[in-house]
Amino acid sequence: MRGYAASKDQLQTRLRRIEGQVRGIQKMVEEDRYCIEVLTQISAIQAALDKVALGLLDGHARTCVIGADEELQAERTDELMAAVGRLARRG
Repeated sequence: MRGYAASKDQLQTRLRRIEGQVRGIQKMVEEDRYCIEVLTQISAIQAALDKVALGLLDGHARTCVIGADEELQAERTDELMAAVGRLARRG
């Protein structure tokens, strides 16, 4: 079972909302909206994606790392930290 299985519906709802925000930005660009307004919406999307990512990391830590067989925990911890590193470097 995946770490996000319990909150899968919430996760999908949040991702659909983000998808709608991205379409909104596409429309803003089509309409030649003011750059700062577009950038503000991009920032909001990035924050929403960060929240999704943190939720996934939390679920992974709780189920896939802590809940893993003892011989897999070190490997799963390394995977987790690599994912954290990728997210941290993104900014």
